[in-house]
Amino acid sequence: MRKITLSMVTLLCGLLLFTACNPKEDAKPKGKDIYVQLYSVRDDIKADYTATIAQVAEMGYTGVEAAGYNDGQFYGLSPADFKQSIESVGMEVLSSHTSRPLAEKPAETNWDETWAWWDAAIQAHKDAGMKYIVVPWMPTPTTLADLQVYCDYYNQLGERCNAAGMRFGYHNHSFEFNEIEGTLMYDYLIENTDPAKVFFQMDVYWVIEGGQDPVAYFNKYPGRFELLHIKDETEIGRSGKVDFENIFNNVDASGAKYMIVEVERYTGTPLEGVKESYDFLNNAPYYKETYVEAPPER
Repeated sequence: MRKITLSMVTLLCGLLLFTACNPKEDAKPKGKDIYVQLYSVRDDIKADYTATIAQVAEMGYTGVEAAGYNDGQFYGLSPADFKQSIESVGMEVLSSHTSRPLAEKPAETNWDETWAWWDAAIQAHKDAGMKYIVVPWMPTPTTLADLQVYCDYYNQLGERCNAAGMRFGYHNHSFEFNEIEGTLMYDYLIENTDPAKVFFQMDVYWVIEGGQDPVAYFNKYPGRFELLHIKDETEIGRSGKVDFENIFNNVDASGAKYMIVEVERYTGTPLEGVKESYDFLNNAPYYKETYVEAPPER
């Protein structure tokens, strides 16, 4: 055995100290769990997908929600390549906005074509590593009977997504807070879909624009809002219209596990707005490190 000299020990200690004080350049402290809807940077993605994804990751975002599914691809990439492109920059694939509206008279829908489309879409989303598929919009039915057709549709979609290991949800705007035959459309959707099959991705800004209170809905329908869209008129926190502190102080009733930033309008560039919105939440004392419950210790 070689004799370890004092000089060797000194050198080893020095190397360890240098490594501790000089972490790798690509290592960065982990922020809070905050996701981003890629529609927020839609124009940048069209110009340069790879560079935009890298910049979003550098901001600190945990993962992404896609808004670019078409004919089996995401932003022109195969599901596997899309997944790899997100994971290669240290983010995760969480969810995707995609939809196929029914016929103008919903009862006249060609169901064979509709389910064939969804079977292909669900498989592509599964291959991309999605946890959630979310319908981002629907036409406004004129009768409760037509709205019930959509509720039945969403329940069946939820069954198919569950069978593929994913969850299915619906994302609101403000028109869902109008009445159809004396009933609020949003309430009817929630009350006539099965919680085991359908969750609701509440967009907190659009709830307020619809004249309603997000926290009141958390309490009225506890556990139904598995994903939240955190949005403001422009960058998060700028307008003063949305009481984010109250929302996050009462969010436990909602059942939300993931918070997703969406910025549709900007005071500067889209990338600046997305960064400002991330920083607002990451620095907010009332925003938790994560909203996913840790598994119980054995």
